Parts: sequence; structure tokens; C-alpha cells
Amino acid sequence: MNSQTITCPKCGHVFEPTEAFSHQVEEKLRAEYEKRIFAERNAVANKVRQEVEQRIATDLKDLQSQNDEKEKQLREARENELMLRKRQREVEERERNLQLELERKLDDERKKAWNDAAARLAEEHRLKDADKDKKMHDLMTQLEEMKRKAEQGSQQAQGEVLEIELENLLRNTFRTDEILPVPKGVRGADVIQKVRTQLGNFCGIILWESKRTKNWSDGWIQKLKDDQRDLKATVAVIVSTVLPKEIKHLGNIEGVWVSDFAAVEGLALALRAGLVEVARTRASIAGKGEKMELVYNYLSGQEFRQRIEAIVESYASLKEDLESEKRAMEKLWAKREQQLQRGVKSMAGLYGDLQGIIGSALQPIAKLELPSPNLELFDDES
Repeated sequence: MNSQTITCPKCGHVFEPTEAFSHQVEEKLRAEYEKRIFAERNAVANKVRQEVEQRIATDLKDLQSQNDEKEKQLREARENELMLRKRQREVEERERNLQLELERKLDDERKKAWNDAAARLAEEHRLKDADKDKKMHDLMTQLEEMKRKAEQGSQQAQGEVLEIELENLLRNTFRTDEILPVPKGVRGADVIQKVRTQLGNFCGIILWESKRTKNWSDGWIQKLKDDQRDLKATVAVIVSTVLPKEIKHLGNIEGVWVSDFAAVEGLALALRAGLVEVARTRASIAGKGEKMELVYNYLSGQEFRQRIEAIVESYASLKEDLESEKRAMEKLWAKREQQLQRGVKSMAGLYGDLQGIIGSALQPIAKLELPSPNLELFDDES
């Protein structure tokens, strides 16, 4: 290497002496420049760092504030949710209480309606019993009267009792008809029934003769037919306690109807209906003699008699069925009454058991709290 050259210790370049000075100056300036740049860069970096740190601190503070706000909102939301849930539970509880109260009121109303209906039925049953007792009393009075007259041994008095019964039956059954008893001492039948419609139109006469004897007499038929002609009656009927051997409940002998007292009402209904129908037919075919003859032949023929017998037999059968049903219903009512008493007694016992277990928490039932006469009666029976 040339001894005149100079090697830069920093960069290792080889310079001429004239160039070495310039290079040193340049290196020195560069070092100062780099030092200044480094100082300025550090200053800027510090400033930027401070700004960034300040901005980060501000952002962190803002984020913390947002986080605090969100936590506050979350707490409020949770509190609101808890409050809503609590209100919902309270509403549901109120709804359940209202439903329970409604069910209790409905039960009370049903019990009240049932008690009212039972009271009405009991009242109706009592009135029916009273009416039945009155009828039984009246009947017993009449029977006692009949028995008294029968004990007197007067055949005429016994006949009068049957005649009165027949007259009362006809008068109570046929309100629009004229029921005329034949005065004592006057020759003729016992009762004259003048059949009239609701409008008062005359339809014919049914002549009734009552007999209360131990033996049947065929002479009654001819006598009643004579009375029928004298009074111009349409139909003649003998009501007797004793009938001919060939007749069970009712029959027709030589144009005269013969019946026992049990079949009188049915026979009267059938005969009266026939007279009303004949009167209507007569009014509709006035002036037509041949049709009237057909109607007369029909009424006096075997077919009409059979129809009347069938109607009366059906009536007697229905009446017997009705009596059987009445006895069965009275037995059923007595059974239902016993069941009702047992049900009320069981309900009172159940209420007492629950009251002993639950105590004052059990809702009171007014009808079971205060002892009624019926419950006292049940207690006495037990």
C-alpha cells in the first residue's frame, strides 16, 4: 500500500491525503447529522409515544367507561328481568288465585243451584204429598161415609154412594158436559150426561145406571133401554159391581154397555169421543141420509164395539201401569233422599277432617260452618 494514502478506520476505505480530510469532515458531518437525526427521531418517537400512550389511555378510559356503562345497563337489564319475572310470577299467582276463586264461586253457585233445585223438588214433592194426603183424606172420608152407609144395611144407601162416585167422576172428568143426577123418586136412570163441545154444541146423551148388588139381573138391560127411549139418549151404560159371567171388565149386551167401576173413566172417554165425532160428521153431512145410516150402522155394529172395548182395555192397562210407576217413583224418591242424606253427611265429615288438618287455612264453607237442622238430624241419627 502507498504510504501516502490514508485508510478510514470507520468505513475501511483508502483515500488520498487530500481526500482523507474531506472524508473526515464528511464523516464528522454525517455523524453529527445522524446524531441530530437520532435525537430528533427520539424526540418524535417520544412525542408519538406520549401521544399514543395518551390516546391509548383515553381509549382505555373510554372503553372502561363503555364497559362500566354496559355493566350498568346489564345490571339494570338483569334487575328489570328479575322484576319482570317477579311480576310475571305475581300475575300468574293472581291468575291462579282468580281461577281458584272462580272455581270456588262456580262450585258455590252449582251447590246453590243444586240446593235450590233440591228445595224446589222437595217443595213440589211436599205439595204432591199434601195433595195426595188430601185426596187420600177425602177418599178415606168418602170410604168412611160409604162404610157407614154400608153398615146400616141399606141397599139403597149403598147404591147412592156408587151413584155419587159415578156422578163426581163424570163431573170432574168432563167439565163442559152437563151432569144431571136423576132426582129420587123419579123413574129412570141415575145420571144423565149431556155431551157438549168446548163451544157448547150439543152432541148427544149418555145415560148411566149404577148397580151395587151381589147378583146380576138381566132385567136391568131392558129397563135401561126403556129409559133410553124415554129420554132419547144416544148411549146407555150400566155400571155394576157384579157383571155377567161372559163379561170381564166391560161388554155390550143388546146395545147396552156394561162395565165395572174401574173401567168407567176409559169407557166414558171413548163413548164421549164417539158422540163428538158423530156430531161433527152429522154437521158435515147434513141432508145426506144415506151417510147417516152408514154412521148409525157403524156405531151399532160389532166393529165399533170392539174398538171401544180395545180403548177401554188400553186405558185400564195404562191406569194400572201408572199406579205401578207412581209406587216405583215414590220408592225411588225415598232411596234418593237417603242417598242425599248420606252425601251431605259424608261432605260434612270430609270438611271436618280437612279443617282439623289444615286449620284456619281452609276456606270456610258457610253451609257447613253453621249446623243446619238437617245436619243436626243426621248427627242424632248417627
